[in-house]
Amino acid sequence: MIVSPLVGFGLGYLFMLVLLWTFRRAHISKANRNFRYAQIVSSATMALGHGMQDAQKTMGIITLALFTAGEIDTFEVPFWVVLAAAFAISAGTYAGGFRIMRTMGRRIIQLTPTGGFAAQTVASSVMVTTATVFAVPVSTTHITTTSIMGVGSTRRLSAVRWGVAGNIVVAWVVTLPAAAAVAAVAFFLTDLAVG
Repeated sequence: MIVSPLVGFGLGYLFMLVLLWTFRRAHISKANRNFRYAQIVSSATMALGHGMQDAQKTMGIITLALFTAGEIDTFEVPFWVVLAAAFAISAGTYAGGFRIMRTMGRRIIQLTPTGGFAAQTVASSVMVTTATVFAVPVSTTHITTTSIMGVGSTRRLSAVRWGVAGNIVVAWVVTLPAAAAVAAVAFFLTDLAVG
């Protein structure tokens, strides 16, 4: 939770610098048009990374619950759980994804196609690498948000709306204790009702 946002920010910053230096002589409108096409590929890898990270966590929790309840004998994920997790993450992205994308792409910083490509490439690379090479879960939101901040910082630090970014970080910190408190209350109420 601490390392992955730093990695996202640092790699986003460095990768955007590499792109800016590599295409420093390119015509801006032509480069943006080409990066808009390149974003199709980076968006696809972003979706893959999102599924590899967030859907995997959901599948693990459901499988653990099934195992604990005695519904399955092994930790092998049933195929219907894979389909349910894929459907849930797709439905969630469809239902609320536009608001999140608008916040990420416009409220933190106004992303250009080049910046969007850089942030998506870095975020998806980190997500796929951590899932396949290191087998470590990371937050899609943490990586994506900090990659965008890193990309935006290449313009100048004041180009990033740090107030919006700060609110997002505060939400990350508050989420863990808030989720624990809700779980404790749910457990207490369930225990009263059942016991």
